[in-house]
Amino acid sequence: MTTETAGRAWQAMRSLVLEQHDRRAEVCQALDMSFIKVKALYKVARGPLTMRELTDALATDKPYTTLVVDFLEDRGLVERTRHPEDRRCKIVTITEKGAAEAAKANAILNAAPEPFLALPAEDLDALDRILGKLAVD
Repeated sequence: MTTETAGRAWQAMRSLVLEQHDRRAEVCQALDMSFIKVKALYKVARGPLTMRELTDALATDKPYTTLVVDFLEDRGLVERTRHPEDRRCKIVTITEKGAAEAAKANAILNAAPEPFLALPAEDLDALDRILGKLAVD
């Protein structure tokens, strides 16, 4: 019974985030870029990454990551520099403009949908507590 309940809860969370209140299209329109580029921008905004680290974080291949970074760099959102200890390695760093765009994306993606805002305070507190236990950052 616990496995069934956990499965229902998981399915409900997935449906809430990915179907009923999916904000990916909204953020893509606001930033005028695909979601994988938004995701890359978000990852780099958290701290500089090597191209390899970014490739792993995005679960893409190296050539596609290069295209994504080229796009972000052309827009002035990231900078690509040589690693100080390994000339073969490039580091991707957010720019001031990129940080502003990443903040805009976060504001859209993290805005609570109306049904969450309508929950009684005690239910919202319980949900926050439970999800906090499950969240791994």
